[in-house]
Amino acid sequence: MAAAASVVVLCALVVLAAAGGASAWPVMSPSYYEASCPSVYDIVRRVVQEARCTDPRAPASLLRLHFHDCFVNGCDGSLLLDDFGAMHSEKNAPPNKGSARGFDVVDGIKAALENACPGVVSCADILALAAEISVELSGGPSWNVMLGRRDGTAANFEGARDLPGPTDDLDLLRRKFSEFNLDDTDFVALQGAHTIGRAQCRFFHDRLYNISGTEQPDQTLDMAYLNELRQSCPASDPESTALRNLDPPTPDAFDNSFYGNLLRNRGLLQSDQGMLSAPGGAASTTAPIVVRFAGSQDDFFRSFATAMVKMGNISPLTGSMGEIRRNCRVVNRG
Repeated sequence: MAAAASVVVLCALVVLAAAGGASAWPVMSPSYYEASCPSVYDIVRRVVQEARCTDPRAPASLLRLHFHDCFVNGCDGSLLLDDFGAMHSEKNAPPNKGSARGFDVVDGIKAALENACPGVVSCADILALAAEISVELSGGPSWNVMLGRRDGTAANFEGARDLPGPTDDLDLLRRKFSEFNLDDTDFVALQGAHTIGRAQCRFFHDRLYNISGTEQPDQTLDMAYLNELRQSCPASDPESTALRNLDPPTPDAFDNSFYGNLLRNRGLLQSDQGMLSAPGGAASTTAPIVVRFAGSQDDFFRSFATAMVKMGNISPLTGSMGEIRRNCRVVNRG
């Protein structure tokens, strides 16, 4: 109820450089724009808040954009680039096509910042700020966002094909996260972003009818929940884009309810439930962390904030690398 009330009020009011090269590249800092664009945080917050008032899905969408950007080429805004010439946009890779959204909100933020301080704030930093603000506005933790990233000049379509996916098994997911120096606590915490947002039926259809090609439902699913999901995701439409809440009890509130769902075998995505139930590996790795976060929202919030800072420091472009795009959808030309 408190989260819902806060939405009403809000709508009414409508990294680090490499250790050995610190002298070569400026160190990222929360105060990076203090002199060049002191209103950056307030501007991003205003646009995100306005978007949230008209679209409750906006915070989850913006948070997901930051994830999907950082896991391909590092946090360089490459996900935002449209197709151009021989360059294929990451937006059209299977994990993003038809599901990644919020690009119009990013465009609005960029336009507002270009009006206030042209050519200063990168699109990559916009994604990082929008993610933090989205979490905080949804009732979650806040953290000091490291800033000073610059924008990449090329998309990586093939890299985007290998993003962590909803049908990946636990071992594969842990490996994908560990490749970016994100440990099991980081992994379980970052998956907790699914406490807000929705997922299309096509991303979990196999769990309902044909898990791993067995022509049977996923046995880890609570039976009542399975029957409920089948009502809106029929067997006859495996590519359905109908939406289901990732965290049915509190779909737009950033809290630890997501982990309680897993304890009741009511995780919507296979990749989520696997953190508790995957045979052979979960019990000794991720399951104890799920239990811990389910029992302590404060613990989850602290771990999530820490993990977001770590993720935001994946291979940033700094100094003279990359560019500051004038339009997040295209590289600068001249």
